[in-house]
Amino acid sequence: MGNNNTALNFGAGPAKLPREVLQEVQAELLSFQDSGMSIMEMSHRSAEYTKINKDAQQSIRELLKVPDNYKVLFMQGGGVGGFAAVAMNLMNRTGSADYAVTGTWSASAAKEAQKYGKVNLVFPKADKPGSIPDESTWNCDPNASYLYYCDNETVDGVEFPYIPSNPHNVPLVADMSSSIMTKRVDVSKFGVIFGGAQKNIGPAGVVFVIIREDLLGKPMDICPSVMNFTHIDKCNSVHNTPATLSVYIMEKVLRWIKANGGVEGMEKQSHEKSSLLYKTIANSNQFYSSPIDENVRSRINIPFRVGGLGGNDELEALFLEKAEKLKMYQLKGHRSVGGMRASLYNAVSLEDVNSLVKFMQEFQKLHAA
Repeated sequence: MGNNNTALNFGAGPAKLPREVLQEVQAELLSFQDSGMSIMEMSHRSAEYTKINKDAQQSIRELLKVPDNYKVLFMQGGGVGGFAAVAMNLMNRTGSADYAVTGTWSASAAKEAQKYGKVNLVFPKADKPGSIPDESTWNCDPNASYLYYCDNETVDGVEFPYIPSNPHNVPLVADMSSSIMTKRVDVSKFGVIFGGAQKNIGPAGVVFVIIREDLLGKPMDICPSVMNFTHIDKCNSVHNTPATLSVYIMEKVLRWIKANGGVEGMEKQSHEKSSLLYKTIANSNQFYSSPIDENVRSRINIPFRVGGLGGNDELEALFLEKAEKLKMYQLKGHRSVGGMRASLYNAVSLEDVNSLVKFMQEFQKLHAA
């Protein structure tokens, strides 16, 4: 478990960062590259920050094999800001958009988009998240400005095991806040991929946007400059003071991903970590249970119940208490869902998941009726 100060952080975000990155940041915090100044104190127009900004964009391009006709942008406002930005930049084309609502965040995105145009839900919103309706049932509009989905629902533990087929070939938009850099992705199939960095690729404060060039240039008049993708592109993501510290740390995390096998390495480990946890749940004789349809279970955010199918409140409270004594933190499920949730982002190691699994097995031995 590392040294005595290292916790096992299974939080959904802001999430665990690679320890090596934090140590590097710590070493440079007071004086960046012997300048005698912290990166936090430097101008966003300085040569130092200009290089960091460029290197971070370049790393995203390399890691995801981003085609040349796409731009990589950084903005602020979090994923929720992204919900509005997507609509204000793209909805103008036809005035309506298609949304696939599979959980909390896609529902929130659809609600936000309604302020800027007509939103068509391609299938009815489920009463209880945990599934993705078969694509043959989707009702997509050939006239939609774009088709939007959330690749991985952080709260609900639902992940798309495929890229939607997008029958009318409208621009496909994906919120990949929690799945970016955890698996290979064919960027050329998308109009826009965006998300907050604070789960797999950095700290909170910066949003990445990967956008196909032909989608620039048509924002709504009401779109603020700081959310206008065309404007952000023209200013190379430094129209005003960006979240310089966040971008600086993100650039280091991206370099760490490269050094650890790239996206392929992260994907392999993601599969190993999630398989181990799901196997433990499956082999627990229903002491632990997953409420999510097996074919769409997330590799990244894994909700589960303790003490039988619906969960047992007393046992779940005890589970959290005992886990925290072992320095396993943030395992409580989202308030809207309940139960437990283990988030297995890139910086969470297989060793961390092994420790969790060992604890789960011991807890079951003690408390299974």
